[in-house]
Parts: sequence; structure tokens; C-alpha cells
Amino acid sequence: MTKPPVQGLYAITHVTDTNEEQLFENVSAALRGGARFIQYRDKINAANARQRIGHRLLMLCREYESSLIINDDIGLCQKLNADGIHLGKDDMTLKIAREQLGEEKIIGVSCYNQLQLAVNAQQNGADYVAFGSFYSSSTKPKAVNAPIELLSEAKTHLMLPTVAIGGITVDNGKALVDAGADALALINGLFAADDIEMTATTLSNYFS
Repeated sequence: MTKPPVQGLYAITHVTDTNEEQLFENVSAALRGGARFIQYRDKINAANARQRIGHRLLMLCREYESSLIINDDIGLCQKLNADGIHLGKDDMTLKIAREQLGEEKIIGVSCYNQLQLAVNAQQNGADYVAFGSFYSSSTKPKAVNAPIELLSEAKTHLMLPTVAIGGITVDNGKALVDAGADALALINGLFAADDIEMTATTLSNYFS
């Protein structure tokens, strides 16, 4: 199966200890609005709950012909047969992830504000790289800041898609796309919106 290009709205789940059904409703709204990728990021649930939630998210993604990416849990990615995994600086190496997942899975790598990390990720077989935080983020208030110029600079050094993350909203997202971002990754800027579907539609339209 051909891997889909990493482009468009990339929604990252905001998992809390509140109603699970609300999570699925929110993700459904994002998918209806055009989200092409859902990253399942869950820092609170045990393994059995993550597998149950991940399966339902995968079924939603299949319904909308979108892709499910698992945040830093290769075992869950394998159990679900999800579309790929996203790795941060404290996770397993890209080389090991590729060996375990094979060539057919998407592997993305956080590169923060460092172009050289992205160049290394490209050389080691990543499918996309993520830069940020471009704006202040309530999810990661201590995240390093990335200048918007990094996106255009990356275009001259990379053949990979670039994902922008960090404090992105409908008000500032278009500037990142114009600067060269192939995808916009959002958590609160999407899932804390009053109308998730409309917000997703607006963001998705930045790529049309």
C-alpha cells in the first residue's frame, strides 16, 4: 500500500480523564472538517485502555480515509496495525523503529528548532519531520521556540514534508503554510475550539 503524503491538517488528540466518548466525538468532528492525519497521543491511560481507544480511532480514520499515527508507542502501533508512529528525542531511534515497522509504515520525527536533526532524519529514512514550537503552547509551555523562517530554510535542504506544531490557530496557521509548512499539527487550537468541525475546515482550506 502506498503511503499517503503528509500534508494538510494533522490533529493530535488531547486525552484527559474525562468522558472517553467526547474524545471520539471531537476526533469525528475534526475528520469531518478534513483532518488527514490523527495522532493518538495519550499520557494517562494504561496499555489496555490505549489499545481499546486506539482501535476506535483507527476505525474512525478508516471511515474518513485518513491516517492514524501513534505517538511514541511502537508496540501499540504494531498491535493496531496503525499507519505509523511519531518519535520524539527521548523515544527509540528511527533506525530501530524502521526495522520493527518496515518500509510501509509512516515514521515522523520531532526536530524542534534544529534543521540538522531534520537532515539526519531524512538521511535515516523518516517520512516527515516536525518543527516547533512556532507559537506559545499551553500543552508544552516550556517547548523551544522555532522561527518561522526555519520552514522556508528547510525547503532548501529537505525533500521531506515538514509539519509545523506549537500554538497554532486559525489566525496564525496560514502564515506557516505560506512559509512552507506541508501540514499543521494542532491540539488545543483545534480540540478546544467552540466548533471543531468548522475550525478543521478552515485550517484544511489553507492547503487547497
